[in-house]
Amino acid sequence: MSPAAISLLAALTVMTGIFAVAQLISDVFLRDRSRVNDRVDAEFLKKKSAEAKKTPLFKNLGQMASELADDERPSLKQRFALMVEQSGIDTTPGRVLGMAGVVAVGLGLVVFLIRRSPVDAGLAALAGGVLPVWRVKKARDGRIEKLRSQLPDAFDLMSRVVRAGQTLGQALLAVADEFPQPISSEFAYCYEQQNLGLSPEVTFRDMTRRTGVIELKIFVLAVLVQQQTGGNLAELLTKLAAVVRERYLIRGTIKTLTAEGRMQGWMLAALPPLMLVLLLVLNREYAVIHFEHPDILIGTFVVEGLGVLWIRKIVNFDF
Repeated sequence: MSPAAISLLAALTVMTGIFAVAQLISDVFLRDRSRVNDRVDAEFLKKKSAEAKKTPLFKNLGQMASELADDERPSLKQRFALMVEQSGIDTTPGRVLGMAGVVAVGLGLVVFLIRRSPVDAGLAALAGGVLPVWRVKKARDGRIEKLRSQLPDAFDLMSRVVRAGQTLGQALLAVADEFPQPISSEFAYCYEQQNLGLSPEVTFRDMTRRTGVIELKIFVLAVLVQQQTGGNLAELLTKLAAVVRERYLIRGTIKTLTAEGRMQGWMLAALPPLMLVLLLVLNREYAVIHFEHPDILIGTFVVEGLGVLWIRKIVNFDF
């Protein structure tokens, strides 16, 4: 046998051995990982199905329709409950208010025992009561922003699924399977609601209420119009993904252009407290005099808070 044939056989033997080892590793390790992933996906859908069974839409469809038809501004209680639901935190408005009360009372008592001042204790209690609500609001804002960034790619995937001949429900399930939180949980919840018998219009409108994302409202309106008038759903989803992506880029541009204004607002708001701390370090005798007139300090911080809210109103807007 020639040396070239021997070299070729040796190379084939090595390649076959590598392939066999790779197959063995795949069967031993990756198969278990695949089973774990399948199990996690199945449990995820079971959890969403259990949550969908508890939805009040089965009992209050008439109430939901009246709320959708009502043009009046929702009450403070309704807005607070909606904020807690949109935050994605597994809690209730009652728990948040209870936690705010506990933190306010605890922090107020600690400050009163240390300072022996009712004014300081009241300010500390106010800050402690606002802290849990602020945490929920920050979680809501972060979740909405992440959900908004995921929508263009999700619509592109739904367009490909529909173009392949699948239904809109299968497109929702594809997004739930392929995307991370929070969009996967929202679309899986919507899919399970439809599996339990709710109409797509009701589930889509409920999803827009839960998320609070205006781009999802545009998606729901476009889908409802397409279902009533007909048309190419895949092309609609593709164009909608482009529109949402363009809106997201414009929103980022606006944040860039207003960054200087926001920074100025925070600097102006932080300047009085920083100056007070600096005076406590450099000239404590002079700074302590301010604490003998708490009305001046309270008025200063109230005016500063109003200024922050005013600047925030100027540089933050939706379109």
